[in-house]
Amino acid sequence: MPFPIEFITRTRTLLGGEFDQLLAALEMDASTSIRVNPLKGNDLVPERGEFVPWCANGYYLSGRLPFTFDPLFHAGVYYVQEASSMFLEQAIQTYVTRPVRCLDLCAAPGGKTTHLASLLPEGSLLVCNEVIRSRSAILAENVTKWGYPNTVVLNNDPAEIGQTLSGIFEVIVADLPCSGEGMFRKDVGSAQEWSMDNVRLCASRQRRIIHDIWPALKPGGFLVYSTCTYNTEEDEENVHYLIEEFGAEPLAIPVQEDWRITGALRYDAPVYRFFPHKTRGEGFFLALLRKPEGRERSVRLKSGRKEKGKKALPIPKEAFDFLSRANDFSFAWDGNFLRAYLKSFMEEYGGLDRSPLRVLSSGICLGEMKGKDFIPSQDLALSVCLNPDAFLVVDLAWEDAIKYLRKESFALPEGTEKGYVLLRYQGFPLGFAKHLGNRMNNLYPAEWRIRSSYLPEERPRILIDSKFK
Repeated sequence: MPFPIEFITRTRTLLGGEFDQLLAALEMDASTSIRVNPLKGNDLVPERGEFVPWCANGYYLSGRLPFTFDPLFHAGVYYVQEASSMFLEQAIQTYVTRPVRCLDLCAAPGGKTTHLASLLPEGSLLVCNEVIRSRSAILAENVTKWGYPNTVVLNNDPAEIGQTLSGIFEVIVADLPCSGEGMFRKDVGSAQEWSMDNVRLCASRQRRIIHDIWPALKPGGFLVYSTCTYNTEEDEENVHYLIEEFGAEPLAIPVQEDWRITGALRYDAPVYRFFPHKTRGEGFFLALLRKPEGRERSVRLKSGRKEKGKKALPIPKEAFDFLSRANDFSFAWDGNFLRAYLKSFMEEYGGLDRSPLRVLSSGICLGEMKGKDFIPSQDLALSVCLNPDAFLVVDLAWEDAIKYLRKESFALPEGTEKGYVLLRYQGFPLGFAKHLGNRMNNLYPAEWRIRSSYLPEERPRILIDSKFK
């Protein structure tokens, strides 16, 4: 792989005698790793894999596998994520010990959001945001698949959030857009696009983003600053700038020596850098900062949701059976869509709903009323709060599961009753279909469907029951 001369010169100066080891590592294949959803696949482990030492549910796999053709991937049982990024777990578990309101600022495609959903103490609210509209749709899809009810998806510029939600969040995770040096061996194009001008542009943009979002962080709250690059301009120098500009306090995160994480290469501050010649993963940098205590004004969120459209329909009685803990939720119509909101966050839901922010999803969409027919939604099917006893259930073999995920039609078992059917694979919900007797309507979202016509000769065996390991 050809690397830019200036990148080689600068990084050799940064690492000294270690640079040749880094260069050799960049010529090797990247590791593949996944993180299991603890509320869906807690008893599952990879058939062939090793633990990621800094992540309780993280695993290295033996190689790149055809995840597209594993229905458990589409069911949100696991997420394919780079192992170094899973180090976020150590920062959160060390310092976040009570329920918080957390913002994942630059969240697409959803790796850190789904990780945070699993990590944050029970009773926390997670707001995730992506400024690019096309990427925000991917974020919303992955959040839906993960299935946690305490997550809100936004599509806003950081400045809009900082101005609207002043002092709201006890934790902000900012995995910032960067020059991508740490991803060179996974993305050859990023190496070809690298330049010092882009490094300087990224470093400046990162400072602007933190400036814009800083007001939304509550005094005494935590900011996770991370990038996937090596240079000090985007890493230590920006952390040092935040310390000088905002009085932020850098915090140490306990690490094990055998993790072989590298500390600061410039300035004396606790920072954590992953090099692929030392740690098993791609390039990554993380620092944890605490905002000084003070008397900054916090916005007061308005309770209650806006009325939308015509007079609200009555709540269908069966809706209360859809969720396993229905008493924890309030039910409300959003146009023709019925949503369930955790009662403990009604102030936040109402405040976001009444704000100028673009809320792409919040709560659990239970379904849509069309005429006299209530159509259950994909959100409900994949929610960890789903009560499967509320629906007729059909378990699919792998071949039919792939047909379903391609949004194709196939025959349900003879004798299946008419109506809405919850389709599962190995006991995990995939979505709904409507059985009409002589045929079925596939209700899988068209924009999520598997588009590849390729089909492996046999089903991928990625996760197995741990007791059979």
